[in-house]
Amino acid sequence: MRPSDDTRARVKALTEQLETGVKAVFESEKYKAYLNAMSRFHHYSFGNVMLILMQCSEASMVAGYTTWKKQFGRTVKKGEHGIMILAPVMGSRLINQDRLNPDTHQPIIGPDGEPEKEPVFVPYRSFRVAYVFDVSQTEGRELPSLGVGELSGEVEHFERIFAAVEALSPVPVEYRPAQKFKGCYSHLEQKIYLNQGMSQVQTLKTLIHETAHALLHARPEAADKDRHTKEVEAESIAYVVCQHFGIDTADYSFPYVTSWSSGKELDELKASLDCISKTSSGLITAMESACPELAVDKAEKPKEKCVSR
Repeated sequence: MRPSDDTRARVKALTEQLETGVKAVFESEKYKAYLNAMSRFHHYSFGNVMLILMQCSEASMVAGYTTWKKQFGRTVKKGEHGIMILAPVMGSRLINQDRLNPDTHQPIIGPDGEPEKEPVFVPYRSFRVAYVFDVSQTEGRELPSLGVGELSGEVEHFERIFAAVEALSPVPVEYRPAQKFKGCYSHLEQKIYLNQGMSQVQTLKTLIHETAHALLHARPEAADKDRHTKEVEAESIAYVVCQHFGIDTADYSFPYVTSWSSGKELDELKASLDCISKTSSGLITAMESACPELAVDKAEKPKEKCVSR
């Protein structure tokens, strides 16, 4: 079934809302809030993360009505309004197309001189508006928590997390005597170097940053990106992944990004957001697969109830 005019109009309005918010998110504090949201909702596309953030900036964990009830034993509170996201819809429709000769792949011409037709189903992809709810909009069974407290240089499960990231790096990782830069990815030597003697927090953050470079910026398609853009992407990925695992690097990370959006075009901003989102999600998923003890629910108890919209 094809989407109705009303559905298309709602999807169009939500998409336009998303477009207008892309540039604004790169203002320093909004970008930080966006990356925080991305760290919590890494399974969602960058567009849906933005839509969640724009409608409920305090959201910490979102799920659909049925998911909350069946998987978490929680119900949506009476009177709460859902957070709108865009959900893909896969379908097919019947069309008449030219019948092709299996040998020549050219249309078969009928007695009337016109190409013969045959009915075929062709796939299509569209979107519909779906609704999710933040944990603050639900009540019921208490959620588990990872329990990571304030960090002062040390990281719980440091060795396991380090090993998981190192295994994801496409190049070997080596320690070196301390230098001006805390680490680097050498495309020429095909190695990642990390300074010796850094704290566990700094070491992990730097390793993820340089791994992002090695995964993304050695590719031919990254040749047109300037150095500043590459640094912002790598640092943003490091921030999202660290934040997901309870490691706060904000004071170090955000000086990278405060002025980056100046003069950037919308398509360029969206491309980097998409890159950051997909790479962060891939790293988080792989790290949790390698270290199952890290995949415990990280939902915080709600700090503030989201305003119904």
